[in-house]
Amino acid sequence: MKLLKFSILAWVALISNLELHAQTFDFKKGEVLDILLLTNKPDWEKHFEKYKETAFPVASEMSYRPLPGYYSISNYTQGNHQPEILLFGKWENIEKREKFIAEIDKRVPDFHKQRQEMWSYFGLTYYEMANDISFTISKEKYKVVTAYWKDESTLFVEFKTDWLKKSNKAGGEIILELTNGKSPFGYYHNPDYLVITQWENKAAFEDFYEENLKMDYKGVKHLSQFALN
Repeated sequence: MKLLKFSILAWVALISNLELHAQTFDFKKGEVLDILLLTNKPDWEKHFEKYKETAFPVASEMSYRPLPGYYSISNYTQGNHQPEILLFGKWENIEKREKFIAEIDKRVPDFHKQRQEMWSYFGLTYYEMANDISFTISKEKYKVVTAYWKDESTLFVEFKTDWLKKSNKAGGEIILELTNGKSPFGYYHNPDYLVITQWENKAAFEDFYEENLKMDYKGVKHLSQFALN
């Protein structure tokens, strides 16, 4: 009961406009990170109570824990994915994460309908941690999420290497790099490479952005890039 209460309160905090100066996220090897990209419908809140009462208990039972932090999205610089919110979540392991996907339809028959009533866009990628990791996101700095889908592996590796060099030279701080993600059917958003960078300010990022646009995109099939508030 305490776990369920915590889960509900945590989700309310996530969906509220909660402002944090900095947030550190710690993951042990084998734990799973969810990255949720959402766009709220205007009347989403009137459906949320039912969602808390039906979906949350199942997720909590299977180890899900929403993580503090709410990031609104702005300044879409590249690509056609334009969600409005980014949230993080955690599961104990990949087995429990995928058990939830396999069983939620039986446990909550209108689960997907409920989500459709609340969110006009819902992209989900989950990542099993290969090692212990810790990353900190600062409210004061300018934060950018960049995702790439590869077209040809060798050319993409060359592109990524060049991208990282240019980012580092321009002052970009890599907060998190993710590969080998998975996406459930119906919520597919699975880039081959996702990276979150932090910059001292928007101007510093824009200097890099101008160089980024000049790069040779051979090996890249698609991309998405936006800033977090």
